[in-house]
Amino acid sequence: MNMTLKNVKPSLNKISKSLSEVQDAREFLLKNTREIIILCSKSIISVHTEDMKSAKNNLKQADMLLKKYKKKATSDLRRYMIMPEQEFVEAASLIAIVEKNEIPSEKELDVMPESYVLGLMDCVGELKRMIFDKIRIGDIDNASRIFEIMENLYLYLYPFSMYDKVLKEARRKIDVDRILVDDVRGAITEEKRRSELIKALNKLQNRI
Repeated sequence: MNMTLKNVKPSLNKISKSLSEVQDAREFLLKNTREIIILCSKSIISVHTEDMKSAKNNLKQADMLLKKYKKKATSDLRRYMIMPEQEFVEAASLIAIVEKNEIPSEKELDVMPESYVLGLMDCVGELKRMIFDKIRIGDIDNASRIFEIMENLYLYLYPFSMYDKVLKEARRKIDVDRILVDDVRGAITEEKRRSELIKALNKLQNRI
């Protein structure tokens, strides 16, 4: 009996130690990556309030923490980095769009491919909010510029909905993005019609 189980106990001890280390690292990542998500959320809020200094500052802190925690995310734990990286991509893209810069590549941001795609999908929603803010203050030119980016970004991302099985929630995000793009298109068309009508009425009034 004892001879039969001779190899089992040391094997199980070794596996137990390894699983314990993975579990500790998982707990550590879950706890600490929340900080990155909060920093990225603050960065996005700052972009909407046009406080670009705070937006960049929070993004920089998030970047430093991402680099630090990535070292702990071995192959088994990579998936726990997707959510914070996704938020990071979203915030970085938003800053680039506002500042009329190129959206950084996946390599420049140093994130996993799935984080990059999902982060850009989320960025579409933030662009809707930004466009409506511009429409509200009558800045139709900027609203149209951002809408063009939003629409093209959606068209680039649309094919990724077919990878829904390996790219979690990709199809749902794309479905939401399609509705958002249609909403914004309708609002911009309406706003342009309204401003043209006002111009026409003003001309008519000047003639009278």
